[in-house]
Amino acid sequence: MKNLVFDNRFVHELPGDPNPSPDVRQVHGACYSRVMPTPVSAPHLIAWSPEVAALLGFDESDVRSPEFAAVFAGNALMPGMEPYAACYGGHQFGNWAGQLGDGRAITLGETVPTQGDGRSGRWELQLKGAGPTPYSRHADGRAVLRSSIREFLCSEAMHHLGVPTTRALCLVGTGEKVVRDMFYDGRPKAEPGAVVCRVAPSFIRFGNFEIFTSRGDEALLTRLVDFTIARDFPEFGGEPATRRAEWFRMVCERTARMIAQWMRVGFVHGVMNTDNMSILGLTIDYGPYGWIDNFDPGWTPNTTDAGGKRYRFGNQPHIAHWNLLQLANALYPVFGAAEPLHEGLDLYARVFDEENRRMLAAKLGFEAFGDEDAALVETLHALLTRAEVDMTIFFRGLASLDLEAPSIDPLRDAFYSVEKAAAAEPEMNSWLAAYAKRVKQERTPADRRRVRMNAANPRFVLRNYLAQEAIDAAEQGDYALISELLDVMRHPYDEQPGRERFAAKRPDWARNRAGCSMLSCSS
Repeated sequence: MKNLVFDNRFVHELPGDPNPSPDVRQVHGACYSRVMPTPVSAPHLIAWSPEVAALLGFDESDVRSPEFAAVFAGNALMPGMEPYAACYGGHQFGNWAGQLGDGRAITLGETVPTQGDGRSGRWELQLKGAGPTPYSRHADGRAVLRSSIREFLCSEAMHHLGVPTTRALCLVGTGEKVVRDMFYDGRPKAEPGAVVCRVAPSFIRFGNFEIFTSRGDEALLTRLVDFTIARDFPEFGGEPATRRAEWFRMVCERTARMIAQWMRVGFVHGVMNTDNMSILGLTIDYGPYGWIDNFDPGWTPNTTDAGGKRYRFGNQPHIAHWNLLQLANALYPVFGAAEPLHEGLDLYARVFDEENRRMLAAKLGFEAFGDEDAALVETLHALLTRAEVDMTIFFRGLASLDLEAPSIDPLRDAFYSVEKAAAAEPEMNSWLAAYAKRVKQERTPADRRRVRMNAANPRFVLRNYLAQEAIDAAEQGDYALISELLDVMRHPYDEQPGRERFAAKRPDWARNRAGCSMLSCSS
């Protein structure tokens, strides 16, 4: 198997925990703790992403080798790898939670391209489920197959949808069982274990900065800020105050663009704690996420969030701003002035509004989104919610609407209830007529409008029930559906004849089934 080149700047340029013990503890004055993955009994490759392998310089023969499975299960290291777990804190469900850290994630190292090898960029390789760390609290540091499949598939599906995200190199089975109480209801069971290798330029989170502010460690906070800018945002130079202000503005801008993309495709993160927010504006930590089936701004996939619905679909833009405010509060001791932080937060609001308008225009086939269009969209969203209409199928079908004779008929497959469709038909036909009139005002050629809409409205998304079908099969030793789903999600905007079933709306059996409608933070 090809060797990679590592420079591991995080552990070489920032202070580490001097205590080599893996015991759970509060770690002070350090950005990380060195820790080795815990070997497993029978590592075996379940699935892999050819695109991510190519980014790293692996070919198929590398991936299929026993050495690959051993490394990415945590049983072996490649030369140059220096494993560690990062120290960070976070606000969870709106409350400060103190030290959290990588409780079941272990970074193997930062690989960098060698001259002339055709690769570009820095890639941090991180194993999720590779064993305990000093930040594991009362857990075992492991992950079960079901959650690992979901993370592996969604990481790649989101990338191909055009949503900023961490990536996934591979999914490796461990040959061991992991005991989990999925819904914290006193019914734990042993499940197959697995490890996902996650890949990103950086896994630094908002919480990496919050932890040092909470402890009054301004010196280490300053070092981490300047390190992050130098390594991950090298385009910003000049005086420290200038580059820090530009950096925070960029974090806010990237976060706004990411959230707008979530809203475009109907993705609900489910647990937008500040420790799950990437400083690069990437979707990170695929836990109890979900995809909107029937359009519902109030839906959350997370059982822990079922009461307050803090992280519901429609609230995600607000929560991202709240999280950025917590980051701004954490950074204030370094900035020493509130103005550049306020400017960044204001920029988030402006960029999200601009991106959201652009997204809505593309989804609806408008050349531009005007203020007068807001009422049309508001009416549509209320109607889709009340009539229980599938978001993905409706917007995809809207591109083929006959503007000369707009009717609900070609969109009936998007409704989950025949009765609700019948009740909503007069209002829906009225809305479609108003919509058709609005589209025709711009005199956009029909072909151009359809192409634009189909580029914004995916045909395929990783619906929860599809992932659950893959999980059910995999738990019986059949991994074929994982590979097929991965292949379907590589081309989410194409029609893909013969694969229509992967674009179908949620079946009735999945409406209230665990893993399809609601999930927990348990893995």
